[in-house]
Amino acid sequence: MEIKTTLLPGQNGTKGLQKQYGDKLVCVRYRYDEKRQKRVKTIELIISERDYFPVPILPDNAEVYLDIAYEETQLRDHVKTAGGRWDPSEKAWKLPWDNALEYGLETRVRKPKG
Repeated sequence: MEIKTTLLPGQNGTKGLQKQYGDKLVCVRYRYDEKRQKRVKTIELIISERDYFPVPILPDNAEVYLDIAYEETQLRDHVKTAGGRWDPSEKAWKLPWDNALEYGLETRVRKPKG
């Protein structure tokens, strides 16, 4: 089926669906089925939401700072084993990016300032 029209919430043709689905409505699409000679109206809805931490694209040897709380002694020991070093000026653990990925620590990478 070919998509010929995509409408965003609030546009004509979406207002009734927006009343029904509220903020969960993402868009309304009109698809055309040449074989069956049918026009199909579909909607896209948000059914769940959770935090997302995009993985930055860095060279493998780039060093990143990891935020690890003082109480997380087991994780700190894990980072030390992976080659991590404490940087007192940043108050964070420093580890090569490829090691951080290998050990699943990408969500701990400190966001760049600015």
